[in-house]
Amino acid sequence: MPRTIRIVPIVTVADIGTARDHFVTVLGLREVMNHGWIATYADDSGRAQLSLMTRDATAPVNPDVSVEVDDVDAAHAAAVSAGLEIVHPLRDEEWGVRRFFFRDATGTVVNVLGHA
Repeated sequence: MPRTIRIVPIVTVADIGTARDHFVTVLGLREVMNHGWIATYADDSGRAQLSLMTRDATAPVNPDVSVEVDDVDAAHAAAVSAGLEIVHPLRDEEWGVRRFFFRDATGTVVNVLGHA
């Protein structure tokens, strides 16, 4: 069973620059990652995080949440074994993560990832 390292909610937005202002000025979050199409903001401890996304760079849908695990392959095998819908196949992305997406029974799309 893979171990969960962190969970980050993802908010789909039309424009990251406009959306980020509220999280930075009102909540005091700081940008910790920005790929242009997704940016992540965190508190000073790095424990509280939120991502803003316009459109996922390689997947057919935007995920609702990212869950980082210590063994992506084991998580993928468990998702397939559970009969979950895989909406983005297991793959290594050019920005240094291995990931896949599944859709749960409620329709929530989960990005399961690990850093390569």
